[in-house]
Amino acid sequence: MTFVVTENCIKCKYMDCVEVCPVDCFHVGPNFLVIDPDECIDCTLCEPECPAEAIYSEEDLPPGQGEFLKLNAELSKLWPVLTEKKPAPDDADEWKGKPGKLKLLER
Repeated sequence: MTFVVTENCIKCKYMDCVEVCPVDCFHVGPNFLVIDPDECIDCTLCEPECPAEAIYSEEDLPPGQGEFLKLNAELSKLWPVLTEKKPAPDDADEWKGKPGKLKLLER
């Protein structure tokens, strides 16, 4: 099992989760974070830290979020590892909870 960053992270990109990850499995892109499923140790520490409630175990992915399992695996191979929290975008709170953000994902 692994944890997965889902659609609600797009354009929010809060990084509270990064601070608690003991294995540095988060990778950062232009407007989204992903978890490397090969590095994730299923410790569950990141899930409650996400202000956008965008992190789920792969077994508990909400309906319509299944494709994010593949996206996390794919993009974690392309994006750099993130080891420390950085500021969220200025407009992160405006995007929090908005549906239909997949089309806004920047690679």
